[in-house]
Amino acid sequence: MTIQRICTPPTGTCVRPAGNQEDRGELLKIVVATSLVTGLEMFDFTVFGFFAVMIGDQFFPSSDPLTSLLLAVGTFGVGFFMRPLGAIMIGAYADRVGRRAAMTRTTWMMGLGTAAIGLCPSFATIGVSAPIIIVAARSLQGLALGGDIGTAATFVMEAGPVSRRGYLVSWQVASQGAAALLGASLGVLLSQALPPAALASWGWRIPFLIGLLILPVGLYVRRRLRENPIPATTGSSSRAPLAELSREHGRTILLAMLMMMGQTIPVYAIVYYMPSYVTRVMHMPAVTGYLVSALSALLMVAIPPLSGLITDRRPRRKPLVLFTSGCTALLVYPVFLMITHAKSALPILIGVGLISALVALGAGVVTLLVLEALPARVRASGIAISHALHVALSSTTR
Repeated sequence: MTIQRICTPPTGTCVRPAGNQEDRGELLKIVVATSLVTGLEMFDFTVFGFFAVMIGDQFFPSSDPLTSLLLAVGTFGVGFFMRPLGAIMIGAYADRVGRRAAMTRTTWMMGLGTAAIGLCPSFATIGVSAPIIIVAARSLQGLALGGDIGTAATFVMEAGPVSRRGYLVSWQVASQGAAALLGASLGVLLSQALPPAALASWGWRIPFLIGLLILPVGLYVRRRLRENPIPATTGSSSRAPLAELSREHGRTILLAMLMMMGQTIPVYAIVYYMPSYVTRVMHMPAVTGYLVSALSALLMVAIPPLSGLITDRRPRRKPLVLFTSGCTALLVYPVFLMITHAKSALPILIGVGLISALVALGAGVVTLLVLEALPARVRASGIAISHALHVALSSTTR
């Protein structure tokens, strides 16, 4: 029995009527194929930051350790600034050719970039070619992730029934939290299991080699998906999605970026910065920094699906976004003060947990709002560009 799709007129979105067992099995396959692979891609992308010191020593040697670290961190940042270009390239391809075809390309790109980092000989072995390879590989990772997040969210939103959109899209956010948790956990595990010399020499490569699972797993599950048809109400795919976006949907893209930045900047300020701050400035045990990262990641895994269920039961999505954004804006400074004056780990965990919970509650809803505001002809480009640009701009606050 084939699964029939119907198209909703406002944006020309193809959806499946919910109900039978085959529909649920197909939706589960779609969620796994999009969220699992997006999570693996996010893991491959972010694990670079956990091992920046080792990577700096291996590929950017300098008499000054700080210079070596700064070069490695700069290479880490290259990935962020390549994401908008990836969003433009892959998003436009997804709107012209198809979502599944675009996701297959991003899987290959991320796999090749990760393999290059994990297998590249050190500067001592091949000289200046080593940092060139690392920068090129990091750029390829940025291109892949910039195009994949929006395309995968578009695919799962269009494939599911209207009544379950919030829940389905929320797993895209949850997968990113899972990737952060896996990366942080693996970093701590390797730090405890290996001597410092072994970790600096070859141990840091292990997460990248594990990340190569993106190729066999990603290609297998994504190639088994059926491409969503172009909705009949759109007439055809857009020949020039970027031109159409800038001409007809520029305001939507700007609003989307502002909503996303309103959630991302507090996360960078409170969550990502805190693990280093509490260990280096507040001189707390390293385990406290890990607990901060782990708590935030756990909340980003657990809360978005619950938020998605709430969203599906309440047709008005904006009040939840306004509530979470407003509370975050009001609390971020008091929370920062509470953390910086903390005498123990408990206030730090409470503060980070509060901000993380608010962001997790609204992140999936913001993504869904943007997806529903864009027509199918340019949806993948629109959400990808909005997300990538806001990440690139927000990363300058780190």
